[in-house]
Amino acid sequence: MADATPARRYFLNQQPLSNITVHQSTESWVEISDGPLPRLAGHEKRWIDAIAQGLNHKSYLIQSKSDGVPQGLLPLLLVKGPIFGKFLVSLPYINTGGVWAENETVANDLVGAACDLADELDVKYLELRHEVSCPHSRLNFERTDKVHMRLSLPATDEELDKSFKSKVRSQIKKSGTYGTTVHFGSEELLPEFYEVFAHNMRDLGTPVFSKKLFRSILSEFGSDAELCVVRSESQAIAAGLLIHSHGVSEVPSASSLREFNRTGANMWMYRHLLRQAIERGSHTFDFGRSSEDSGTYKFKAQWGATPHPATWQYYVRKGDPNEMRPDAGGKKRLVETWMKLPVWLTKLIGPTIVRGIP
Repeated sequence: MADATPARRYFLNQQPLSNITVHQSTESWVEISDGPLPRLAGHEKRWIDAIAQGLNHKSYLIQSKSDGVPQGLLPLLLVKGPIFGKFLVSLPYINTGGVWAENETVANDLVGAACDLADELDVKYLELRHEVSCPHSRLNFERTDKVHMRLSLPATDEELDKSFKSKVRSQIKKSGTYGTTVHFGSEELLPEFYEVFAHNMRDLGTPVFSKKLFRSILSEFGSDAELCVVRSESQAIAAGLLIHSHGVSEVPSASSLREFNRTGANMWMYRHLLRQAIERGSHTFDFGRSSEDSGTYKFKAQWGATPHPATWQYYVRKGDPNEMRPDAGGKKRLVETWMKLPVWLTKLIGPTIVRGIP
């Protein structure tokens, strides 16, 4: 049974708002209509449950109701670890979350309740991964340095192929001449996917998520989650996770082995991911976030993807959210050290570290 308790304090006229409840599970999840803060990819019960189970985080669901009818919700996960402390995030691992509400009053009430929960849990900060800014007096920091890269998909793969510039078509054609094979599946491909993913994360100097997280995602999403693996003979050289939901196909994780860059395996994989999305009837392909004019931004833009705002808002109680960025302060040296570790060691110690990073 869901553990629901009224939020203890509210900012609005210092009076408790009886229409707001905080649940320590997602059992009471109910879909609502879109408003000024519309539904995002992260507003998916399966995402919250998968991440909570996969990373062993405690989940919270703040809801607003009027006469018993849901008007807004805000899913949150308590991210904590022995190194960096505690954070309240909507949502870790993926790029979106935050408030989904029918009107601005509801949105403000939900943010106020989330700030109260952040106080109660004594976290460093509350992080809301919005796309549309939610004005609130207690949100005291904002990041807009990255954008979501999204491609509107045509009805057929043939139309998509015609939309590519000649340079992209040439690259795709060349990547198909190396004899690599592309395979779609589920948990049977997880060992190959994870091996490629772990190698790539090590090369980037980033701690790797646990295999348990991806197993949890595959379990929660069922047939709406697919793994894609590109093989050169019997070796996996590129791999990605593809999620289909509400007409959108997104790739929250994708990797390739650098020593096989000459084969264009990453290019070949993404061409098949796009085809798979169209075959599933998706209208949009979400490539994920990138910094404008970065290498990943240009890679995604070449397919026709266009930038969409990413507005991450914070209620900062302690410290500075910028301290958690991999390029902050002394972290550059840590990144360089991590890149030199053997992959087997990063798979052993990485999951414990990264689950505590918002």
